[in-house]
Amino acid sequence: MTDGTEGAGGEEGIRWLADAGRSVDGVLFARGIPPQELARRMGADPAAAAGPLSGTEVWDLDIEVFRPSDDGDGVIRVGESGDWSFAVEYGDSTGGERLTEIACDGVEVVHFRPMPDHPPALLDYARDGAVLCGFGLAEERWRWGREPDLLVPELVAAGVLEPDGITRGPGGEPPAAVRRRTLGAVGRRFGLSLPRAVLGELRLPTYAVRGRPGMEPPGR
Repeated sequence: MTDGTEGAGGEEGIRWLADAGRSVDGVLFARGIPPQELARRMGADPAAAAGPLSGTEVWDLDIEVFRPSDDGDGVIRVGESGDWSFAVEYGDSTGGERLTEIACDGVEVVHFRPMPDHPPALLDYARDGAVLCGFGLAEERWRWGREPDLLVPELVAAGVLEPDGITRGPGGEPPAAVRRRTLGAVGRRFGLSLPRAVLGELRLPTYAVRGRPGMEPPGR
């Protein structure tokens, strides 16, 4: 792992992302390609990295999320954690619409979007150019993809679903607790981990993937 994240956060997994809120617009994990190639597949010019920037600094960039009659600005910060490259997404990023392209040639992709303004949070798993399964967090009984039931055993083991794959698990937990359980189950299934410092002061290579964001933080 590179960019200061090697071995970090292994005990944290990804369940903490359920509480990330508006601090990030998405996190995309890819296994089988390095971070620079992930950035390229998401629309970046690999030779045009800015930064490295921290998660705090990236919010000081000139990013226009919504632009009438045109795309907004999309920015990513990339690194590695364990076997997976990752891209932390900000603004009008490209992870969702390029999911199958990113997952071509044997690459695996797990994509999480918090969606605080339009719940539920969304999770997709893609491989070999196809979305195999996806669902909304706390709405796991409604699934899509080529193999929509792929992660049902993990969700049942985590108490999110009953063995029928439809009935909610026991306990009547609030949605926030269910989201954490689901992300914990997915993280264990794929060996995913992300240190919390990624959304804070850890500096990572930063790329524009859409639009024309101002890539230099004010005051520099």
